[in-house]
Amino acid sequence: MIEYVVSTNMDDRILVRAIQLLEDGGLLALPTDTSWSLVCSLKSRKGIKKLKSLSGERDERHFTLLCSNISQFGELCSLDNTRFRLIKRLSPGPYVFILKTLLGTEKALDIRRREVGVRLPDHPLPLHLIKNLGQPLYSITAKRSMAAGNRVSGEAGSSAGEDKSELPPIPEEDLFEGGWELEDIGGLDLILDGGEERERIFSTILDLSGDEARLLRQGAGPWPV
Repeated sequence: MIEYVVSTNMDDRILVRAIQLLEDGGLLALPTDTSWSLVCSLKSRKGIKKLKSLSGERDERHFTLLCSNISQFGELCSLDNTRFRLIKRLSPGPYVFILKTLLGTEKALDIRRREVGVRLPDHPLPLHLIKNLGQPLYSITAKRSMAAGNRVSGEAGSSAGEDKSELPPIPEEDLFEGGWELEDIGGLDLILDGGEERERIFSTILDLSGDEARLLRQGAGPWPV
C-alpha cells in the first residue's frame, strides 16, 4: 500500500502506477507543504464519490483542487487581475483560495456551491504527479478521524444547507506526521511517502469570491500580509 519515493525524482514505474490508479477512480495519499492529503482525479466521478464518502465531510469548502500552476485556476474558476496578483504573491504556499467556479466546474465535481477552493502546494511530489496526470487533483486533508474504528456516522461536516462564515481549525492531534500512519484509513489504494515526516499544520483559507478577501480559517499561511 505504501510506496517510498524520492519526492524530487519519483520512480517512473511508481508514477505510472499512481496515474493509472487515479484514472481508474482510485484514492491516493501524499504529502504537501502542510499536512498529508487524500486525493483523486478531477476527471473521475468514481474517485470523487469515494473521496467524499471516505472523508464524511458534507461542507464542500473542506475540499480543494490541487494545481501545478496558476493557469489551471483560471481554467476552472473566475480569476481577474486583482485576484491573480494576490494569488501569485502567496503561491506556491500554504493557502487555499475560494473562487467562483466557471460553467461546468460544479458539474464536474458534483458540488452544490458555485465556489471551489484551489491551491498550489509548495511540495515537489504533488506538483510532479499533477503535471504528469495532466489535470488537477481533488483533495482533502487526511485526518485520524477518517481511520477505521474512529469514524462515527453523521459525525463529520456540517448539515446540508448550513453555511457557517468560518471554518474551524483542525486539531493538531487529528493530523498525521508519517505516511505509515495513514494505513489505518480504509479505502486508500496507495500512499506515496517521500520519507519525510510532515508538520501537523493546515492551510490558511481565503475567500476571494466576493469583493474583498475574507479569512475563513487561519492556518500556516500568515494573513494579512
